[in-house]
Amino acid sequence: MSARRLRPRLPTRRGDWRLMGRTVRLVLGVPTYAVGALATSIVALSAFVVAQNFELARFALVGPLALDDRISILAGVYPFLGTSYGPVTGAALVCVAALAGVDAAMVVYHFREHGFGARESGGSAVGLALGALGAGCAACGSAVLAGVLSLFGAAGAGTFLPLEGLEFSVLALATLVLSVFWVADGMRGGEIRGCPVE
Repeated sequence: MSARRLRPRLPTRRGDWRLMGRTVRLVLGVPTYAVGALATSIVALSAFVVAQNFELARFALVGPLALDDRISILAGVYPFLGTSYGPVTGAALVCVAALAGVDAAMVVYHFREHGFGARESGGSAVGLALGALGAGCAACGSAVLAGVLSLFGAAGAGTFLPLEGLEFSVLALATLVLSVFWVADGMRGGEIRGCPVE
């Protein structure tokens, strides 16, 4: 395997974006993977909003409340349902969660249908690794970073960022887009629902 083949490409051409879109459409055209992507997106979004509002979520789950009050409080921590996030941050979180679901579905599809071994392209290997990390870390990256910063006595350092923490969502979006592209690139030559991936 050549070093050039191991080096992941960036989606710089129009054809790269078409490949990504077509591959995502074909994979999500399989109902099982579409449901899996939706479930993963909901879990990722829930993990993110609960991590950001942990005490409130804990109170809603174990506090002395009626069921409709619990549901009302829990729904209030989600973007566009409550007031915890502005429109830009809320939209970024929903996009990260949606891409995490798409990425996870594509990684699972690639594992199940094409296997994974030494013959895989370098880009696909990187995409699979980032897919696993991205789906897990995109939802809790800022919470983890806040914990790491607090170890060094800089828990409030995130507030000095120019976008006040939105940087993590933008980074997660870029990572997930690259992961989706690399997984789609690794599927080249295979077939999805009888359609060749070119």
